[in-house]
Amino acid sequence: MGQNLTRKILQEHLVSGEMTPGKEIAIRIDQTLTQDATGTMAYLQFEAMGTPKVRTKLSVSYVDHNTLQTGFENADDHRFLQTIASKYGVYFSRPGNGICHQVHLERFAAPGETLLGSDSHTPTAGGLGMIAIGAGGLDVAAAMAGQPFYTRMPKVVLVKLTGSLQPWVSAKDVILEVLRLLTVKGGVGKIIEYGGEGVATLSVPERATITNMGAELGCTTSVFPSDDKTREYLKAEGREDVWKPVAADKDAEYDEIVEINLNDLEPLIAQPHSPDAVAKVKDVEGKKVDQVAIGSCTNSSYKDLMTVAAILRGRSVHPDTSLVISPGSKQVLEMVARNGALVDMIAAGARILESTCGPCIGMGQAPRSEGVSVRTFNRNFPGRSGTASAFVYLSSPEVAAATAIFGEITDPRKLGEQVKVETPESFLIDDKLIIPPSPEPENVEVYRGPNIKPLPVNNPLPASLRGRVLLKVGDNITTDHIMPAGAKVLPLRSNIPAISEHVFEGIDPTFPSRAKAAGGGFVAGGENYGQGSSREHAALAPMYLGVKAVIVKSFARIHRENLINFGILPLTFVNPADYENISQDDDVDIPDIKAALGSRQTIIKILDKANGKEIEARHDLTERQIDIMLAGGMLNYIKLKTGGKVESREPVA
Repeated sequence: MGQNLTRKILQEHLVSGEMTPGKEIAIRIDQTLTQDATGTMAYLQFEAMGTPKVRTKLSVSYVDHNTLQTGFENADDHRFLQTIASKYGVYFSRPGNGICHQVHLERFAAPGETLLGSDSHTPTAGGLGMIAIGAGGLDVAAAMAGQPFYTRMPKVVLVKLTGSLQPWVSAKDVILEVLRLLTVKGGVGKIIEYGGEGVATLSVPERATITNMGAELGCTTSVFPSDDKTREYLKAEGREDVWKPVAADKDAEYDEIVEINLNDLEPLIAQPHSPDAVAKVKDVEGKKVDQVAIGSCTNSSYKDLMTVAAILRGRSVHPDTSLVISPGSKQVLEMVARNGALVDMIAAGARILESTCGPCIGMGQAPRSEGVSVRTFNRNFPGRSGTASAFVYLSSPEVAAATAIFGEITDPRKLGEQVKVETPESFLIDDKLIIPPSPEPENVEVYRGPNIKPLPVNNPLPASLRGRVLLKVGDNITTDHIMPAGAKVLPLRSNIPAISEHVFEGIDPTFPSRAKAAGGGFVAGGENYGQGSSREHAALAPMYLGVKAVIVKSFARIHRENLINFGILPLTFVNPADYENISQDDDVDIPDIKAALGSRQTIIKILDKANGKEIEARHDLTERQIDIMLAGGMLNYIKLKTGGKVESREPVA
């Protein structure tokens, strides 16, 4: 039998391991990307590895998250990122150049290559035929240092598309349908590969919308073939030279197959508070809406904004509704400004924001108390908008624009004849906001503002783990729950002592003080713990507070890897019913854990001293991950491998 597209690219980049689902593999990484909310820590980690220059084909540092400068912190971090990029061989995309995933798709993504990014929506580039994976910053730092990326070989799921989208149905509706079918944890341990005759009907920006929001499935990544549509897009971007055809064999095998007939899709919408709470727009229309936000790395392409402008032309935003629009890149913004579409949006009453993540990451435009917001974004977790009581819906640009006009959730099919936007023969190419690295790196001085604090490193694993259950939580706890984003917290990303004061702030604001008073401890949770963003701070800050292990029913992929990277033991209940036998404030012992891991035991005994019960948990670590845990995290592991010495740190007071 033939090979699928996923296995072809992985095989070409395989460094070690067996490509059997569940087995650990190591792959060579061609490109990396970072953004400013994760990049400061990633580059501090890269520096700590002692590598004089990045060893990838291409690495790019973007500024797109922390652009709201209400204090010195963000501006200082931007200068740090620019100077360190210049010194170590990294391209730097300045503030205003656009959202990392949109810009990377436009200017750098290449079919058949691998991309590792310190942002969970890195799979956007899968729309152009890359294996593009989101990971924690430490994994990206290691890749920049020339190390392979380790992951468990995923199953490969074919989403077979047939037919073509009907009027007013868009790519966003395709991924919402996939989420409806598979749920937010249905992609864990899998790569979603798109195929079938319907693929040829979708442009690269449409494919990128689908692979971008595929992150909400919990999958490793999503990927489309590289075909004539890919070549057409790259030619328009002036990069046809990087195009090559990449596709599955006609007789390729898959672990699972999901079929979607594009002809049958209708406009869809995700209801509060999960991307998989999907309904037909016609079934919820009429709901009054206070705010509409259009943009994010999911839906801010030239095609998306031209569609919105055409809908708004000659119309007005409803007087009870606010409309904000964030173009995805400088390229998009300049093109819609030059062709008059920007005027159409402004004339209708839209507020035009920077070409950044903006409201999607909670950086401004929070809705009113208990307000209803319809957004073209990828996540609608509680509080992510900046307003804890808000009700956030996720939709296509078509639904969002129609909703802004009528002031209530509206099926865009009521607008009449469909708006059609074709890919231009050529995009406006102007890369002056992308700064190449210095040809004289030895003369570059790295700027470090006072907000940048030393990188905290864990201690090696002790003989036994003892402590209190500091917090018990339920299912689908996101990294937003663990380490909030937003304008108040994001500027502290390079200051772990300061940002650790916000751990679990939305669930229990006393967590940091209790953790410090107890000398650290444990967290217990339910299914899909750590879903959402790749932010390693959701592991790094709890590690700083002394969290020793997290015991849950199941983990989201990236967060589990981040816990391991920072020496926090990820355990799952052997019997999920034991979740009920452990309570917050229980004193817990995990005796002889160092010996158990050293002897490669997989079942770990946990003694709950509050009730005298013994709970069995499983660690499911690979041989390499066990060694990382014993060392106290990846940085210690790398030091030991290269002959360095690991220093113990004092616990947080």
